[in-house]
Amino acid sequence: MPSGLIALALGGFGIGLTEFLIAGLLPQVASSFAVSEAAAGRLISGYALSVAVGAIALTAATARLPRKHVLVGLVALFVIGNLLSAVAPNYEVMLLGRIVAALCHGSFFGIGSLVARSLVAPEKKSRAVAVMFAGLTVANVLGVPFGALVGERWGWRAAFWAVTAIGLIALAGIAALVPSRAGRAQPMAGAERTTGAEAEAEAGAERVPPGGLAQQLRAFRSWQVWLTLVATALSYGGMFGAFSYIAYTFTEVSGFASADVAWLLMVYGVGLVVGNLVGGRAADRDRDRALVLALLGLALTLALFGLLAESATASVVLVFLMGVTGFASVPGMITRVTDFAHGAALAASANVSASNVGNALGAWLGGLAISAGLGYTAPLYVGAGIVLMSVAVMVVAAQRARPHRAADRVPAR
Repeated sequence: MPSGLIALALGGFGIGLTEFLIAGLLPQVASSFAVSEAAAGRLISGYALSVAVGAIALTAATARLPRKHVLVGLVALFVIGNLLSAVAPNYEVMLLGRIVAALCHGSFFGIGSLVARSLVAPEKKSRAVAVMFAGLTVANVLGVPFGALVGERWGWRAAFWAVTAIGLIALAGIAALVPSRAGRAQPMAGAERTTGAEAEAEAGAERVPPGGLAQQLRAFRSWQVWLTLVATALSYGGMFGAFSYIAYTFTEVSGFASADVAWLLMVYGVGLVVGNLVGGRAADRDRDRALVLALLGLALTLALFGLLAESATASVVLVFLMGVTGFASVPGMITRVTDFAHGAALAASANVSASNVGNALGAWLGGLAISAGLGYTAPLYVGAGIVLMSVAVMVVAAQRARPHRAADRVPAR
């Protein structure tokens, strides 16, 4: 495994910690700055909105710069944002720090995914993306308990100092270990390749250098890019629509105590880690088939969860499977959109924005279902329905590519 890939994963881990740890620190932060719970909650919602905006804006602004230099700059921005949060004298500076840190999130994962795949042979590209995203999934498992533990022992500022230190280590690692040419157009000599539409997309991703904004925007002429972005938004929307209200499902339907929610969320997080790694390997064998099966598995899991939520045992198993199937499609979606976008970093970052749009849509629809009096299992059924729409979009995308493809499988190495 290339050492540069480990450095990227560490950067993803730090960014993931920043996103998730605040949830366990909100009461302390609200008390420290004498603000309401709603105001403290904007430290989360403001971060999410900034991710969606920054993913497009920063990627577009840095389109002509070397990708390694951009990644170093993004992690530096991340360090500055967390440093602001750690030393914030008031709520306004704290919110500013969260926004600054969030701006790098989408671009880091979008551009970083292109750099990650350039560090390995083409037939291992989805696995390379999965390794990079492993940092994010591990942070999902550890983020909330890490924040709560450090905050309880040393105060909430200590948690942000710790994340700042992780950011500095990741910054040094990326600067030292990621090759300067990483992410640039590279020949595919000696590597097996697919043929047809998918092969053309992959070849384009390798031979077209990252250009200016106009060239980046040309990538969005491809229907396959748009279909993949829509499928991404819907798959995230379905999962997040259910996940947003999962604590209520556990306590009000499954019969768990409120104290049990933390370890149940860790079970879900472990599922994310497993799904990410398994999904990356499967996508390198037969990407479109792996994506359709992962999405079908997620829809089925959510529907079964709704039916069996009254069983505590079934809920534990199904929340784990929800994590596995929910993240199994992520590596394949990223490599698919970047292949058909001919390596355009803006498309990779747009995929991150699409996932955040999906998160907002899913949470909104799940909330509407509960408000309509349909109960705390309703978001699970709503999520299943949204994911089924993602399956339909993905099937259409695969069928549109198939007539132009002689073979779409790459043997695993």
